[in-house]
Amino acid sequence: MKMKRIEATIQTDKVSAVSEAIKDKVGGFTILDGDGRGSGKRHTIRSGRGTGTIEAEYNKVSTVTTIVDDAQVESIASAIADAASTGNSGDGIIVVSKVSIALRILHLKRVVLKPSNHFLLSKKVHIII
Repeated sequence: MKMKRIEATIQTDKVSAVSEAIKDKVGGFTILDGDGRGSGKRHTIRSGRGTGTIEAEYNKVSTVTTIVDDAQVESIASAIADAASTGNSGDGIIVVSKVSIALRILHLKRVVLKPSNHFLLSKKVHIII
């Protein structure tokens, strides 16, 4: 079974809508919050005693990551895009990549990926085979 990793960087205020849209379609997903810089408009922040303003260097973003069967990619990516879209610049980006190896950390063994038992690996994990 071929598996793909879907990683969607979206506006933080759209996380609930995206979560609701995919929760019954995927075995699980991870949400990470952070700062990002893309094509979206930056927020204006008051400075000093409220007399001046500055533009924020970064926007608050969230990344939703899941691993799905190859046949589900279009459906899940469309559900994420529909839920995250505002029609404005800076809605986000969806990246799909191939998953070639998964490692169950508990047993340090390779696992057969199924949509209901996905495992995410950090680039910091070293696999010795």
